[in-house]
Amino acid sequence: MIAIQNSISGFHPQWIAYCEVNNIPFKLVNCYANDLIDNLKGCNSLMWHFHHGSHKDNLIAKQILFALEHTGFKVFPDFRSAWHFDDKVAQKYMFESINAPIVPSYVFFDKKVALDWVKETTFPKVFKLRGGAGSLNVQLVQNEKDAKQIIQKAFGNGFSKYDAWESLKERWRKNRMGKIPFWEVIKGLIRLFRAPKYSRLASKEVGYVYFQDFIADQDSDTRIIVIGHKAFALKRKVREGDFRASGSSEFIYTDINLEAIKIAFNVADTLKLQCVGFDFIFNNGQPLIVEISYAFGIEGSSKCPGYWDNKLNWYEGIINKEDFMVELLLK
Repeated sequence: MIAIQNSISGFHPQWIAYCEVNNIPFKLVNCYANDLIDNLKGCNSLMWHFHHGSHKDNLIAKQILFALEHTGFKVFPDFRSAWHFDDKVAQKYMFESINAPIVPSYVFFDKKVALDWVKETTFPKVFKLRGGAGSLNVQLVQNEKDAKQIIQKAFGNGFSKYDAWESLKERWRKNRMGKIPFWEVIKGLIRLFRAPKYSRLASKEVGYVYFQDFIADQDSDTRIIVIGHKAFALKRKVREGDFRASGSSEFIYTDINLEAIKIAFNVADTLKLQCVGFDFIFNNGQPLIVEISYAFGIEGSSKCPGYWDNKLNWYEGIINKEDFMVELLLK
C-alpha cells in the first residue's frame, strides 16, 4: 500500500486520482504527525511532494523520507533525487564530480577570497542564493563594484530568503498577463511589510556567495523533465526586458534540442535520479545545465504534447507526469 501526504496541493491530488482510477491501494497520512511511523503500518512506500516554501517541510521532510529509506521503505523522492533539492551550491559540486556540462559556477566561503576573485574575473555575472525558485533571489551583476557590494552583504548581514519587492513586481506582471488574480498582487503588497512565514522563521543566507557566468542572447531556457525512462520538455520564454526565464509563465513546446535530452537522460542515469527537472541554456549551441529539481511547476509541464524514451523515440499525447511517479514507485 502507498502512503500519500494528505495535501490538496502539488503532485498529491493527481497521485490520489491515479491510485483511485487504477485501484491501487493507498492511504492518506499526515507527515507532520508525531505518530506518523505508526500510521505507516501496512504501507510499503511514502510519496510526499515537499516544498521549499514551507517552513515545516524544510524542518523535517528530508529527514523523515531518508530515515524511512534507510529501513528499506520505498519513498518518493528518494535520497539520490532530493538531498540536493533547492541547493544550487550542492548541485555545483555534484555536477562537477561527474563532469556534467554546466554553466560555470563559483562559490566562496571566505570574503577575502571572493573579493580577490572579483578583481580577476569578467562581468557581467549572475548572483544567486543557494535556494529559491521562479527566478527570485537571482540578479545580474554588471561590474566589480556591484559584486563587491553583494559580497560585503553576503558576509555581513546576509540575505533574506524572500525578496518582497521582486515578488511584488512579478505578481503585478503575471496579473497583467491574466495569469493570477488581483488579490495576489494585494498579498504581495502586504508582504512588503510582513514576509511569508517560511522566510520569517528561516535564518538568513549568510557566510557564502555564489555566482554563475552570464550567458548572453538567450530568449528562453529549456526545461527537461526525466521520470524513469521518459523525458518531457518545454521552453520558458525570457521575461521582456530581463534575462530570466524561470517563472515567466510563458511556454513553448516546439524545437526542443535533442542533445539536451540526451544529456538529461545521461545525467539522470549516472546520478540514479527517480525524477528530475533540468534547466538548460545554450552557449554557442552547446547545452549547459543551470540547475535541477526533483519537483517542478505543474502549469507549463502539464501541457507537454508527448515524451521521448531513452532511445529518443517520440510518443505523442498529453500525459499526467505524476502518474509515472506512482508507476515508478510500484516497480
